[in-house]
Amino acid sequence: MKILIFGASGSGTTTLGKEIEERTDFVHLDVDDYYWKKTKLPFQEKIPMKERNENLKADFNKNKNIVISGSMVSWGKEWETSFDLAIFIHLNNNRRMERLKKREIERYGEKLLADKKTQLNSKAFLKWANQYENPNFNGRSLRVHKGWIQLLDCKVLTIDGEMELNDKTRKVLTEIKNY
Repeated sequence: MKILIFGASGSGTTTLGKEIEERTDFVHLDVDDYYWKKTKLPFQEKIPMKERNENLKADFNKNKNIVISGSMVSWGKEWETSFDLAIFIHLNNNRRMERLKKREIERYGEKLLADKKTQLNSKAFLKWANQYENPNFNGRSLRVHKGWIQLLDCKVLTIDGEMELNDKTRKVLTEIKNY
């Protein structure tokens, strides 16, 4: 079974993907690991689309049961038909931004206070992430995700990001069991 978990940055997609991997025989893949080059300061250099897709497809096809976390709306039409189940996590914007700010501090620590480039990158990321519910924003947004849901050729389960992780996981495991 192939599962995709997507939503806004900070909504909990990676956390849920990891939890499903912990409790099942599913292999978890995070799209950020295919989208971004491994650099000293993370999330600086994108991997070209063709290479990104080749790498993800290779890992995607290696295992029978895969759970992918992350948005793939711009990765190509082929991904619209690649999943048996998609899980869309939506979380209140204020709560999500609180999580992201906390994550930035945990991720960069002292560098966030002392390094100008890290500060600028973090500020730009948070500004970008805060646009998710803006209907006029052209980047990854709620509007774009809702449109993509209509294109997916599989069942789409919407989960409230405020739910406890255990409850979200149980909901997904029930879907897997009933598949």
